[in-house]
Amino acid sequence: MPTASSARLIRRWTTTAAVLFAVALAGCGREASTPSDSADQAAALREEAVLQAGDATVRASVIPTTNVGAAIATQYGIARSEDSVLLMVGVRQGPQATETSLPATVVASVRDLRGVRQAIAMREVRSGDSIDYVGTATVAAPDTLRFDILVQRQGKPEARLQFSRDIFPR
Repeated sequence: MPTASSARLIRRWTTTAAVLFAVALAGCGREASTPSDSADQAAALREEAVLQAGDATVRASVIPTTNVGAAIATQYGIARSEDSVLLMVGVRQGPQATETSLPATVVASVRDLRGVRQAIAMREVRSGDSIDYVGTATVAAPDTLRFDILVQRQGKPEARLQFSRDIFPR
């Protein structure tokens, strides 16, 4: 019989696999791009930005909201739209196969190529013992978005994760 810890891990991997599967399928059926372009774009967006912050690992990923399945969109409380992306941030501790979620305060913003800055309203989403922080940003593809994420855990120094992602039209 699975332990509570292994059940949480299975739920987390199932949710992550569902999101990644949705992203992988998103390029199917598009006429304007070649298969290698679609695969390259999907792979670039799926790639996590990672920061080791003391005893914790901060992971962030960006997904066009149209690539998020309806059930996940409902769970995360987001609207699916051609002109928005989902920022998902997780703060974890321990080895990747057995890591645990850590509570934190996550503040995020994004700048586009024109230098226009948007604050991203991040909210906590819990699924069992798993905690993620999610928010959406508006984008007019094609664009390159520069994300700036501040993570504050109680009693720990603030951690800053910065990364860029290229966003292409569908």
